[in-house]
Amino acid sequence: MWDLADLLARLRTDDPGPAREDAPVAVDAADRLLLDEAAPWLRGVGPGAVSVVDDRYGALTLGAALLAGAAADDATRAPAGAQKDGAPGAQRAPVRVHQDACTAEAALDANAAALGMTGAYARHGLDGALLAGARVVLLRLPRGLAALRDVAEHVAREAGPDVVLLAGGRVKHMTHAMNDVLAESFGDVSASLARGKSRVLVASSPRPVRGDLTYPVTSDLPDVGLRVVAFGAAFAGAGLDLGTRFLLEQLDAPDGRLPGTEPRDVVDLGCGTGLLAAWAARRWPGARVVAADRSDAAVRSAALTATANGVGDRVRTVRDDAGATLADASADVVLLNPPFHDGAALRTDAAHRMFATAGRVLRPGGALWCVWNSHLRYRPALERAVGPTTQVARGPRFTVTRSLRRP
Repeated sequence: MWDLADLLARLRTDDPGPAREDAPVAVDAADRLLLDEAAPWLRGVGPGAVSVVDDRYGALTLGAALLAGAAADDATRAPAGAQKDGAPGAQRAPVRVHQDACTAEAALDANAAALGMTGAYARHGLDGALLAGARVVLLRLPRGLAALRDVAEHVAREAGPDVVLLAGGRVKHMTHAMNDVLAESFGDVSASLARGKSRVLVASSPRPVRGDLTYPVTSDLPDVGLRVVAFGAAFAGAGLDLGTRFLLEQLDAPDGRLPGTEPRDVVDLGCGTGLLAAWAARRWPGARVVAADRSDAAVRSAALTATANGVGDRVRTVRDDAGATLADASADVVLLNPPFHDGAALRTDAAHRMFATAGRVLRPGGALWCVWNSHLRYRPALERAVGPTTQVARGPRFTVTRSLRRP
């Protein structure tokens, strides 16, 4: 068995693209510091005492399993992939893990398979099955305070009374407000020394439970006639982001921009909290609507948003990477507000994958309605991936286009 440095050196990303300054790395300084700070707590803990939240490529999960002395021979564990919640042996797995993004799940599984460590972890939702009895929890700090609060409340409520939560990130993305959020759920919060432009927040002494969890949060949006329900890690939370608002304004315009024939199938691609899916299901009562996103928090939010708007029976949620599981030529309309961030990095890779998906899943003559930040100049890419593209509206920040699928 290798040591930690050897294990980390073997991890790979899922990015096949050329080398570039903003290319993802499988292990960064924050991962290394988090594992070093956690090492004293990890050594000697038993199976099931370690939980990991939002590992990116497997460094935290597999590193924690190694440090805890829990990377057992695969022959005694699951033959392929992570053990699933409820599977035989899942509760005895050395490390329990929750990753919001399905792309992160796939990256962990690929690295674990390459290292022969597929039995070192069991996958769970953000719930008691992930955290019950946990003594050490490793968290890769999210950018948003709502996502951090959601995790902290679950850990304080579900884990053992002696639990230690270690949350690591890059200093440039950390704020003092993160300490304050952790202090809402823990009596003791401190910070490590910085190293490699990274730092770890250490929280212990969980506070007594008071009332319900903060999330999901429900909010009425009277100006668009919708209700939104959001978990902490869902993009835009219980609000309406400006891009989606601009797209809805164009879709609701009274000048006949939408097709006269009601679509049979509509996809809200990269659905977030599912507001576009709920709008589509209400606008076209006979349509089948799919809300797809890679985020677990997003698809759970979208399902609740659909129910809150009275269309839960006609909106199906799908968790996948950029609509990869959707069938070819299966939609008449795709609605899209693509991300231009991947975590903290400014990257448009996901948007281009979504454009390709729209071109694949649309039936001939079907329409992609897309809103995007005007400076990104996506129109040529939309022309290539989907077909003839018309600018519907342009504002100070956003552009809305309609692309028709080539016959």
